[in-house]
Amino acid sequence: MVLDYIILGLYALGMVGIAIYTRNRSKTVNDFLMAGKKGLNGWMSAFAYGTTYFSAVIFIGYAGKFGQQYGLAAVWIGIGNAVIGSLFAWLVLAKRTKRMTHRLSSRTMPEFFEKRFNSSSLKLVSAIIIFLFLIPYSASVYNGLSSLFEIVFNVPGWIVMIVLAALTALYLFFGGYFATALSDFIQGIIMIIGVVAMVICFMNYKTVDWDIVELATSSELGWFTFTSEHTGLYGNTVSLLSLIMLTSFGVWALPQTVHKYHAIRDDKAIMQGTIISTLFALIIGFGAYFTGALSYYFPELAGVGGDNIIPHMMKIVIPTGLIGVIAVLILSASMSTLSSVSLASASVVAVDIYKGRINPKALDRRTNWTMKILCLVFVAISVVLAVLNEKFKISAIAYLMGLSWGVLAGCFIGPYVLGLLWKKVTVPAVWSSIIGTLVLTVALIFVFGYDKNGWDCTFGKALQDGIGCSPMIGVICMAYSMLVTFVVSLFTKAPDKKTIEAAFAPKEEKAI
Repeated sequence: MVLDYIILGLYALGMVGIAIYTRNRSKTVNDFLMAGKKGLNGWMSAFAYGTTYFSAVIFIGYAGKFGQQYGLAAVWIGIGNAVIGSLFAWLVLAKRTKRMTHRLSSRTMPEFFEKRFNSSSLKLVSAIIIFLFLIPYSASVYNGLSSLFEIVFNVPGWIVMIVLAALTALYLFFGGYFATALSDFIQGIIMIIGVVAMVICFMNYKTVDWDIVELATSSELGWFTFTSEHTGLYGNTVSLLSLIMLTSFGVWALPQTVHKYHAIRDDKAIMQGTIISTLFALIIGFGAYFTGALSYYFPELAGVGGDNIIPHMMKIVIPTGLIGVIAVLILSASMSTLSSVSLASASVVAVDIYKGRINPKALDRRTNWTMKILCLVFVAISVVLAVLNEKFKISAIAYLMGLSWGVLAGCFIGPYVLGLLWKKVTVPAVWSSIIGTLVLTVALIFVFGYDKNGWDCTFGKALQDGIGCSPMIGVICMAYSMLVTFVVSLFTKAPDKKTIEAAFAPKEEKAI
């Protein structure tokens, strides 16, 4: 166990070293948000995207919970994340986002909405929504990590969360996006090594059979069969599909992942990033859900809750020394996500609300310092919510964690994706998506119920023991956003010619 603590200590020192190394790389707003004028290469952008995509939630919460419920079929979530959430997302969005945001001189998603649709109100409202709904998402990452250290290292969760918050805030404050991307690159390598080691260790457990064909064709653990007795109203098939859709398409419109396209260097880097991010997502997604499915072979886990399955499996199987490496894997996944989420939230307040509405004449230096301070504030609020939820088990916070991704994706996926692809998207269509998604989410909560007991749909129990339909709600909201943005745009006045010309390049424009 001493060796494990040494490994964790070295990792913490490495993060402090990154903060020191990058301390002079965030002197301006552009430096802090975009890593300088040139942007990042494909490797760093791809790892930044992948490590932001996969946090401690996938390893600690999703992998164990859904591996136990769906067996090897849970692996389809990871495959969907790689193909839809990485490959298709980069092919459709990366180059278009880079070019349009360059023409519009927009650095955040709210700023993009303002300049793409010529509406300052859209900028303000979208900034508020992003800030509010990224806080509970960030808190869920802290909670996922704390359960690992409590079970494996017997360290109180609140201590882990505070240390993690301090390290994240340190290198983010000093180095901004460059520090985040550099740490993401290192953490991404750690994540790949760690997930491969974890799969090998679990496969070598005494009750696990290395015969992959036997695993795949097992009636209890096959690719298309499920182990859970609780199938819910729609059954496990639709429940699984909703998870695949939410986690794969939802990432198309999350500000912390979209930001990676803003800061990538050029078309060559985009091509590199497309390939690397897809391979990274395939390794991490497949490995995480595959290990979760192996929980079937651990009789010691009888009665263990979904969020605690992977930590208990690690405690049983992983030897001293290697457990430190796996813990660093979870830490890496968490810190990379937290820094990106914090940066996205702080930037929308500093750039879009403070500079955009409160003090338009603010100097770049003052805006930059405001953004740095807001990063610290966001980290502090998130960790306080996480500690409160850990101590008092505030179910409302846990529920909001599950919905936050769906709400953000539902509000923005139609306006953002169609806004990149189609000239005729109108301001009323964007408002219809944002306001309609918020109203629809509240309505669906009452239709489907309250998210406490898993992720299956049990219609009409909002006032009883509830359901876990956050994925289904998110998928419905995303579909609504795409549809309403398209339909309302058809029947409302087209944007003026000047706005369209500012956003869309002439045919002869060359690559950036």
